[in-house]
Amino acid sequence: MNEQADAAASLKGIARIEAKARGRSGWYVGYLWMFAGWQLVLVPAVLLWHGPVGATVSALANAVVVAGLSLFATRQPVVPRGHVATHLTVVGVWAVAYVLALVLGLTAFPDSLAFAAAAAVVCALPAAVAARREVRAA
Repeated sequence: MNEQADAAASLKGIARIEAKARGRSGWYVGYLWMFAGWQLVLVPAVLLWHGPVGATVSALANAVVVAGLSLFATRQPVVPRGHVATHLTVVGVWAVAYVLALVLGLTAFPDSLAFAAAAAVVCALPAAVAARREVRAA
């Protein structure tokens, strides 16, 4: 019986630590929402602003945002459980959506404001869905 009490106490301690860590990992939700919001700006800019100036400004702005989000993420004290799998899934699905948006937007729907808006929403969805799931998991 004493072993069971020790095991129960250990499990309660682990649950308490996990709950505290989960509470301090809310930064990831903000990270995901910032990434999703950025897609609403980046995708239309890339699809509608043609030429070397547009490409340069879009690439530099994206580099600054990605570097800022990366710095933000590396400075956080707690990494949520399953973070790597979630993040790789978000980035993978986003990459597929982004490449498809660029290919279709630059070939089949050039200068289409409606397509650029729809593509931006589709590219923002992976991060937005993951953010909603993270909020529900907390």
